[in-house]
Amino acid sequence: MKNKIEIIRKRYDRAAKYYDAIENMMEKKWFSQWRKLLFSHIKGPKVLEVGVGTGKNMPYYSQDWEIVAIDFSPKMLEKAKERAAKLNLQVDLRLMDVQNLEFSDNSVDTVVTACVFCSVPDPILGLKEVHRVLKGDGLLVMLEHVRSKKEPIGKIMDILNPLVVGLYGANINRNTVENVKKAGFEIKEKNLLSDIVKLINAKPIK
Repeated sequence: MKNKIEIIRKRYDRAAKYYDAIENMMEKKWFSQWRKLLFSHIKGPKVLEVGVGTGKNMPYYSQDWEIVAIDFSPKMLEKAKERAAKLNLQVDLRLMDVQNLEFSDNSVDTVVTACVFCSVPDPILGLKEVHRVLKGDGLLVMLEHVRSKKEPIGKIMDILNPLVVGLYGANINRNTVENVKKAGFEIKEKNLLSDIVKLINAKPIK
């Protein structure tokens, strides 16, 4: 597991320089509106963003929240710090792995993720950690891409997945909805792009 984490971390460290440029077209066409929708579901005051990356979600932060934002890539975190400074945001940015969260049980109101659990080495372990730190009435809100249940699209994603993981570190065929349920959540989901991109609202079953 440790070696796998380091391999993925290095891939994201390498990508940090050009990450925003690669996703610029998708950001303008889809992601900006999806991020706005994602953050309309947040309840504070204590909010944890898992996988802050370069900080693309920061424009949607509310001044009323106490935000901690984490990432396991030092280079991504550097970019996030630069963005936070430009936006004059008060956000606690920390180098941390979702599979080993350094927070107390039942301490967070909302955990938010955007295209993160495609790259967590052990997604169920990470989701169980999220479950642990969420309050009983807390909320997990996710914008995630998943394996399509439509065939042959799903099978094509399976075939391409090793190539994408090797280049980028992200899996394109994760069954994230099922993983969230396995980690102890009850969920509501909404399709945003076919059945591949989803908005997931999940409440922990305590």
